[in-house]
Amino acid sequence: MSEHRTTTAVREVKDVYGRRYRVGESDLDLLGRSRSWMLWLSGAAMFAAGLQQYGFGAIAPVLTGAHGWTFTEVVVSLAVWAVAQSSVVFPAAWLRDRGRLSPSFAVVLGGILCAIGLVTLGHASSLAVVFVGYSLLGGIGTGLVYGTCVGAVMRWFPDHTATRVGAVSGAFAYGSVPFVLVAGFGLSFGNRGVLLDVTAALVLVIVVGAGVLLRYPPRNWWPSGAPDPREWARDKVRNRTVSVNRPAVRHYRPAELLRCGTTFALYVTVVLAAAVLLFDLAYLATFVAEQGGGTGLAAVALAVLAGVTGTGRVLLGWLSDRVGRRRILQLALVAGGIGQFVLFYSGEHRQAFGLVFGAALAGLGNGCCYTLLTGLVREYFGEESALQNFGVLYSAKAVGALLGIGLAALVVTAHGYFGAFAAAGIFSLAGAVLTGRLTQPGRPKSLLPAR
Repeated sequence: MSEHRTTTAVREVKDVYGRRYRVGESDLDLLGRSRSWMLWLSGAAMFAAGLQQYGFGAIAPVLTGAHGWTFTEVVVSLAVWAVAQSSVVFPAAWLRDRGRLSPSFAVVLGGILCAIGLVTLGHASSLAVVFVGYSLLGGIGTGLVYGTCVGAVMRWFPDHTATRVGAVSGAFAYGSVPFVLVAGFGLSFGNRGVLLDVTAALVLVIVVGAGVLLRYPPRNWWPSGAPDPREWARDKVRNRTVSVNRPAVRHYRPAELLRCGTTFALYVTVVLAAAVLLFDLAYLATFVAEQGGGTGLAAVALAVLAGVTGTGRVLLGWLSDRVGRRRILQLALVAGGIGQFVLFYSGEHRQAFGLVFGAALAGLGNGCCYTLLTGLVREYFGEESALQNFGVLYSAKAVGALLGIGLAALVVTAHGYFGAFAAAGIFSLAGAVLTGRLTQPGRPKSLLPAR
């Protein structure tokens, strides 16, 4: 990708909140083409990389019983995968901010590791190999792609962050829908190797191809064609998010973030939302099949969960700019909690429509937390270390994986699916209550927006 030198004077300006902007360069100056290319490249990489998470529920039933593996052992590999995936986002951001890990290299390496993870699921005859190839290497690879692509969109679209991050983060979920449907209706233990090898090859080509071309703009870059950033920061007519999503009082470094009371509340909220989503991804397909719905309905329910998670991220990102991110997150978690009870009731009574509706509620609710998290991190803790701070809070997904999959395995064994779905619903509703108590660090309550 060619780079063009700008002839416009590059300078740094500050807005009323103390945020710095590098102005004077256009995307054409930096890339030789529109910044939309970076959006499409990031979206393509995320579309392919998310399959290891959102497609796992369609693979797990086929692996159960293979080589003597139990369902619990199989789904625990997803929990370990989620720990690896979420834990690598912060260190990767730390290295990128210091120039030690280029975005292109991170995504290319991530694509290779993602492909290894899928091939492992297709051919492994040992659980130890599954945990190393899929859970560890595949998880790290997906985390590299996820963190780098979300960061690229945040950097290239500082004027439309919520909607653009929503679009790219959504691709991470709905990209798995074709695979889920194919696997649900046609995957078997006998053909898993061929199907997953072909899928791995496609993932490798898409992610590596996108990674080779991916670039980041200079730090604090502001697009030259956008409104003046100082006016944009306070113009409530053109920038409608200002009145409902107040910018941070100051910039917090990761070390300062960890000492902030709001961080703990937000971290626990992410833990609860992640636990519910990962529980659904791990158990929904098997639950539907065991209740007599068959593999077809199980695949449809899982596809709806992934599809609505993806498209819902776009919708809720747009709404959060107009209504407020905290409010939208709270409503989403309420919807996700209700969805758990709808899923269990519909599965017990074999109501196909109810299952699809419950899966849609669950996807719209718990699956959209991460898109809103990027905006909340910037507006609560500032933008100087936004990518690193996002990585710190995103690591809550690792705890959520242990809670949503590990604890669920114990509950299902001891009390059946009712206990597990009830716990998931309570977790989501508890997250909604906690979200309602979030406050912006450092801002006096008298200056906070009305709830």
